[in-house]
Amino acid sequence: MPTLNWIGKDKVVSHHQDVPYRVLEHKYGFTSEKGEQKEPTKSGNKIIHGDNLEALKSLLPEYEGKIKCIYIDPPYNTGNESWVYNDNVNHPKIKKWLGEVVGKDGEDLSRHDKWLCMMYPRLKLLHKLLAKDGAIFISIDDNEQANLKLMCDEIFGGNNFVTDLIWRSADSSNNDAKQFSVDYNHTLVYIKNPSWQPIKLERSADNNAHYKNPDNDHRGDWFSGNVSSPNPRVNLTYNIISPKGNTISPPKNGWRWNKERVEEMIKEKVIIFSEDETRITKKTFLKDQSGIVPSNIWWDIEDTGHNRNAKYELIKIFTELKTSDIFKTPKPSKFIEKILKIAMDSNATILDSFAGSGTTAHAVLNLNKKDGGNRKFILIEMEDYANDITAERVKRVAKGYGTAKKAVGGTGGAFDFYELGLSLFDENQNLNEQVGKEKIREYIWFSETRTSYLKPKAQKETKYFLGKKESSVYYFIYEKDSLTTLDFDALELIKTKGEQYVIYADNCLLPKEFMAKKNIIFKKIPRDITRF
Repeated sequence: MPTLNWIGKDKVVSHHQDVPYRVLEHKYGFTSEKGEQKEPTKSGNKIIHGDNLEALKSLLPEYEGKIKCIYIDPPYNTGNESWVYNDNVNHPKIKKWLGEVVGKDGEDLSRHDKWLCMMYPRLKLLHKLLAKDGAIFISIDDNEQANLKLMCDEIFGGNNFVTDLIWRSADSSNNDAKQFSVDYNHTLVYIKNPSWQPIKLERSADNNAHYKNPDNDHRGDWFSGNVSSPNPRVNLTYNIISPKGNTISPPKNGWRWNKERVEEMIKEKVIIFSEDETRITKKTFLKDQSGIVPSNIWWDIEDTGHNRNAKYELIKIFTELKTSDIFKTPKPSKFIEKILKIAMDSNATILDSFAGSGTTAHAVLNLNKKDGGNRKFILIEMEDYANDITAERVKRVAKGYGTAKKAVGGTGGAFDFYELGLSLFDENQNLNEQVGKEKIREYIWFSETRTSYLKPKAQKETKYFLGKKESSVYYFIYEKDSLTTLDFDALELIKTKGEQYVIYADNCLLPKEFMAKKNIIFKKIPRDITRF
């Protein structure tokens, strides 16, 4: 398989493992009914402000391998630095990161090298978050499409490439273009499991227009299906004899079925003869059609919208903004809605780590309102407009916007807004006690069980009890200002019975033989705490 190399690659291939784990600090919750509130909404919807590399790392304990659909619209690396979403990978935060990670080599990087260095560790973390039955959709244009394809082949596997989805992003050709009018974007689709299948799209009246019932078949409308084999099949080149004795020769590639099956379908009147009995046709019934397999060319702008639609959409939501402040090439919510329809069920979660103006959340709320679904969204945005534009758009869509006569949105919905907090581990890889004991306990529980942490309610238990999952009981014997020891006295703290005990402490004085007999697993703080 071809591989892609660039200056700085050796510095970023494993960098995702060195990214510090930072806790998420809850800033406020929002519901369409009550507005902002201090308490978490527990809606499952999140908007996170912060570097998406670190934010993705912070999601691993709760979401690793659980995200059904990922959509990202990263910078296209066009060299344009004149608008709200920097597109030349020269953002001060990115330049600082390149200096720290790549080092002096970063001074010699071309704009393509910088883009690849920026994207690689982020895609590695997105791969970890993607579910086995999930799919990732990555929008890009011709500037980096070829590089992105090779990079994704390396990370996701060439066999897990699904398609290059072509979306008509412009509603008309640009006659002022220097060479060619750019009328479409790419969206690369990758999966983890080759057995993944997109959800078929609903059939429209236009899709069904060619189904008729000229012979009043009790099975309903039908149309004439193909009876010839798509590939040459020598063993299926037999003749068919009509009721009047006419011989019908096989098509060039042979029939689709063996002779016995064809005879069965003739008896069932699924295969019928033409009036002159010189040919046969198969009835394909509308009732047997479950949906439309999605095409990888999305050219119908009425169906998916286009960039100008998306800008108008933003202008209607943010009437106070100047046109020059609006994102240059946002995605229309219809485009994301169509991705949602084919990529995930109505109860799954979509992650967008380059959230921009919040189109993905807009699409989720719209679609949930239309079909009664319970889809969830997680948005990550690095820029300072994460609250004023990204989150604000979601608020207005949920509550409704526009004039009383032309109200739009009103989808309902809720989310929680987070900032990236402190690192869980300090520069010496010791626990950073400033993050708070509860955040540490949440992390330990996630690392052991891959499930959400619920603060124990059992009154009989000590403060060191983390919880019980299946037959395993977990304790985190930790004090901020003193060392803790797992010894026979400490065992008096164990109140909950289980088949196995996982106990964290600073030291252990219990004999190995005793621990093996009692199924006690000791984990030393901080050495044995899993790093994500």
